[in-house]
Amino acid sequence: MDENNESYDLPDISELDPLPAEDVVAEPPQQYTRSATDLAPVFDVPVNIKAVLGRATMDVASLLKLARGSLIELDRRVGEAIDIYVNNRLVARGELVVVDERLGVTMTEIIKDNDTNS
Repeated sequence: MDENNESYDLPDISELDPLPAEDVVAEPPQQYTRSATDLAPVFDVPVNIKAVLGRATMDVASLLKLARGSLIELDRRVGEAIDIYVNNRLVARGELVVVDERLGVTMTEIIKDNDTNS
């Protein structure tokens, strides 16, 4: 029905012959392969990367007592993997390395399909 309250008769399709099974061709789903050139539009999008050595929890009173040289004990042991976050999403784990007297991280494991946020 339309706005003028007119009714329309629809054709009767119950008497139509279905296609024979051999005439029905099922196409396989398209497989998408992506290359670096497909991602070119997002190459200039900035992302925030964090390499987390460990975490600590303390109360405000302890925080206020910290001074130069104070030690904060982290929840990780020496040699344990470092968490690598991109835009606050855990994407990899790695190891600490020194490159030209600067600290760096080598990725050792990529985390797939993880909803962990920090």
